[in-house]
Amino acid sequence: RAVRCGLAVQDALRDLGLEVRAGVHTGEVERPQGAKPRGIAVHVGARVMSLAGSGEVLVSGTTRDLVAGSGLEFEDRGEHELKGVDGRRRVFAARV
Repeated sequence: RAVRCGLAVQDALRDLGLEVRAGVHTGEVERPQGAKPRGIAVHVGARVMSLAGSGEVLVSGTTRDLVAGSGLEFEDRGEHELKGVDGRRRVFAARV
């Protein structure tokens, strides 16, 4: 749903002459009462988004694997080092 939401927001704002970027990663999120969501999944999602260009929805390889069979299409954008995250992560551009 997050990937489709990002694509829908992108489409709606494009009609207004605006372009946004979005990043999606799937993982565990901590949300202590009264605090902002936090955890490595939030951090990875933000880093994936930072790689996106204007008008792009990028997803992590984890998310791409989990939505297999959903009808979404993905274009490989290669492996990237994400600041503050160990190892390299493969990133994909989402399309309907």
